[in-house]
Amino acid sequence: MTAAAALVVVTRDDDVRGRMCAELDRRYGRDFTVVACVEAASVAPELATRGDPPVAVVFGGLGDADPDGLADLRDLRAGRPATVAVALVRWGAWDTARPIFEALTLGQIDRWLTAPEESGDAEFHRSVTEFLEEWSSRRGGGFEAVRVIGEHWSERAQGLRDTFTRNRIPLGFYDAGSAEGQALLEGLGLSEPKLPVVVLRFTPDRTVLEDPSDLEIADAFGLLTPLDPAAVYDVVVVGAGPAGLGASVYAASEGLSTLVVEPQAIGGQAGTSSLIRNYAGFPMGVSGSRLAFSAYQQAWSFGSTFHFMRGAQGLRSEDGLHRVELSDGTAVSARTVVLATGATWRRLGVPELEALVGRGVFYGAAVSEAPAMRGRSVFVVGGGNSAGQAAVHLSRYAERVTVLVRRESLAETMSDYLVKEIEALPNVAVRGRAQVVGGTGSGFLETFVLRDLDTGEETEEAGVLFLLIGSEPHTAWLEGTVARDRWGFVLTGPALDAGEWPLDRPPALLETSVPGVFAAGDVRAGSVKRCASAVGEGALVVTQVHAHLAGQRAAL
Repeated sequence: MTAAAALVVVTRDDDVRGRMCAELDRRYGRDFTVVACVEAASVAPELATRGDPPVAVVFGGLGDADPDGLADLRDLRAGRPATVAVALVRWGAWDTARPIFEALTLGQIDRWLTAPEESGDAEFHRSVTEFLEEWSSRRGGGFEAVRVIGEHWSERAQGLRDTFTRNRIPLGFYDAGSAEGQALLEGLGLSEPKLPVVVLRFTPDRTVLEDPSDLEIADAFGLLTPLDPAAVYDVVVVGAGPAGLGASVYAASEGLSTLVVEPQAIGGQAGTSSLIRNYAGFPMGVSGSRLAFSAYQQAWSFGSTFHFMRGAQGLRSEDGLHRVELSDGTAVSARTVVLATGATWRRLGVPELEALVGRGVFYGAAVSEAPAMRGRSVFVVGGGNSAGQAAVHLSRYAERVTVLVRRESLAETMSDYLVKEIEALPNVAVRGRAQVVGGTGSGFLETFVLRDLDTGEETEEAGVLFLLIGSEPHTAWLEGTVARDRWGFVLTGPALDAGEWPLDRPPALLETSVPGVFAAGDVRAGSVKRCASAVGEGALVVTQVHAHLAGQRAAL
C-alpha cells in the first residue's frame, strides 16, 4: 500500500511547530501523513520511517528561530517538482517580508503562510487547501473524468491533453503501446482502434470515441445545444481568452444578452501560462487556466451563453445587425460583436521541425507536457513573458533548460521579475543571438540546428523544443470585412483612416471599421500584450457596446 502523501513542517520554534501539526493533523490527518521536524537534515530519515511518501507541501519556518529557513526550503524542494514549498512565519514577524518577497521573485519558494494562532483558523485552512490543490495539479493522477489512450508523441494526442488540461477537465492519459494502455483497450473491446481513443467516464454509458473530431467530443460532452436561429443577441463575443472573458463578464452582469463563441479552450494563450505573477490581486501568482476558468464561471453565473468547439468563419453586417458564420455551418445574429480572437504562436517555418510538432516540438507552454520532461534537456525559444513562465515551469522537471533568443538578452522583452527568476535558477541558461534553422527526427525530435546570428556558425543540439516566438492574430476569416494592419491585427478607433470609416460620427476607441463591431485584446492593433490589459479592454468595450446600442434605440 502506498504511503499517504506527507505534509512536512520544519521549524525550531516549538510553539509554531506544535500548533501547525495539531491543525494539520486535525483537518487533514485522514488523507495525509503529517511529519514534524526540528531541522531540515532530519526530514529524509523521518520520511524513510513512514515509507518514503511523496511530499505534498513542505512548511519551512523563517524567523529568529529559523534564520536559514529559506535555504532549507530550497534544499527540501530540490528533486521534488510537484512539492509546494511554503515559508512559515509568525504573525507580526514583519522583518521576514523582504526576504520572502525576494525568494518568491527568484522562484526559490512557492508561497508563504502565517502560522495559526488559534484552532480552526479559516484563513489558514483556505490557504492550505490552495496549496494542496496546487500540488494535486502538479502531480496529476486522481479522478479521471476523461481517459485518452493514444500514441504519446502524436500531435493530436498532445493537443487533446492540452485542451482538456486547460479546460480543467480531470484527465488520464495512457500510451497505447504500454501494457496499461493495451489492457484498457482490451477492456473496451477494441483490438485495432483508430487512435487516439477518448473515454468519457462521467457519462452513464462511458462513451467511447475513436479518433474523434473536436465537434464529436463537444457533442459527447453535451455542448452542442442548438442555438435559436431567430435569436438576436445584444452582443456576440468571438473568443474566450482574457479579453473575451472580461467582455462576457461585464456584458452579462449589466443585463446584455451575451453569447461567447470559442473553438478551443478557454483562456487563450494566457490559459497556457503555468503561473502569472504580475496579475493584480494575486500576490503569490495564479495559473492562467485557473484565472480563465474562474472568469468563465463568473460570466456563466451572470447569464452568458458559451458555444464551444465552434469558430467564427465569416462576418456579414446589414441594417444594424451582424451575422457571425460558424464552423459548424450555423450562424448567429447580434446587435454588436466583440472580436477577441487573440493570437496564436507564430510558426517557426522549418519544414523538418513542423513535421515533428507534438513529438519533441511544441508550440506554446504545453503545461501538460512538463512532467514528461524529467531528465531531459529542454530549449525554450522566445524572449517574452510567456517564454519566461514556460522556462521557469519546465525547470521543475527538466534536467536543463536553455532559453534561446534572437536579441542579446531578455531585458528588452521580458518583465524584470521573470528575468531575475530565470537568472537565479541553477538549471536554466540564456543564449542570445541564436536562431533555430533546422532539425532531424522520425518518430521524435532527435537533433536541431542552431545558428549564431553574429558569426553564422551552426551547431547541432539535442533536446526538446518549446516554441513561443511571437504571435499572429486569428483574423484570416475577416479578410475584406474589417480593416487590418499589414500583420493582420484589427485596426480600431483613431488608428482607422478616414476612408475606412463610413459614418459621420467618429469611431469609438475600440470600434473597428464596421460600426457596432469592436475588437479587444491581442487581436487589436496597438494593444498591450498583457493579460490584465486584455481583461481591461474587455471591460472597457462593454461601455462602448452600451453607447452603440443606445444610439440604435435613439434612431428608432
